[in-house]
Amino acid sequence: MKVRVKFSKYGIMKFIGHLDVMRYFQKAMRRAGIDIAFTEGMSPHMIMSFAQPLGVGLTSDGEYMDIEVRTPMSSEEAIRRLNQAGAEGITVTEWKQIPEDKGSKAMTLVAAADYELRFRKGFAPKLDWQSNISHFFAQQSIPVIKKTKKGEREVDIRPFLYEMYVNAGTVYFKLAAGSEANLKPELVMDAYLATQGLEAQPFAYEIHRRELYADIGKDGKRKLVALGALGEDVPCA
Repeated sequence: MKVRVKFSKYGIMKFIGHLDVMRYFQKAMRRAGIDIAFTEGMSPHMIMSFAQPLGVGLTSDGEYMDIEVRTPMSSEEAIRRLNQAGAEGITVTEWKQIPEDKGSKAMTLVAAADYELRFRKGFAPKLDWQSNISHFFAQQSIPVIKKTKKGEREVDIRPFLYEMYVNAGTVYFKLAAGSEANLKPELVMDAYLATQGLEAQPFAYEIHRRELYADIGKDGKRKLVALGALGEDVPCA
């Protein structure tokens, strides 16, 4: 049975990188007694893949991983066991059965993500930086200089910016994410501040990922749904 697990990441755990998160869940699965499936061959490992690894320093309510289990377990029981076996700062919130086909993998489905961005205390610009965000979002084109392994190049990020607004000092984004296009909220915010003649100090932002989405739209029409919505709760036996 294929299962999609949703979890949140807070506190000191935001400084744990992706590989350490993977090792954390490998140990948590053993402690929780989850009968997870393993690959075959000389060096078997747990069948476990993550939707979109989170950057170090970010918190989240919308992290997902897909696993395979050999013995079915109810969502309620699996969540209870994993949280009981886990550490403070990571909380499992969903356990959903997903289709068996290869196209259902979270890492290939990710198309967008929601983020919140705010300034750390003492790092917000002294000028009124909030007033023109709606005008910035309304632009037809937002060219930025993006650094890559091959150097720098100009990129129009507007097609990948789906939503942006501000409320009480927090900026909310819906951005393209995944293997085809992946726009980071700090890049968008840097571009906006530049239009206001401002520049953020290093490490000025606090970023929180709220959700990850798949695009189930047809004929070029975008229709985003949370990755967890593509599965079903496993009932108690």
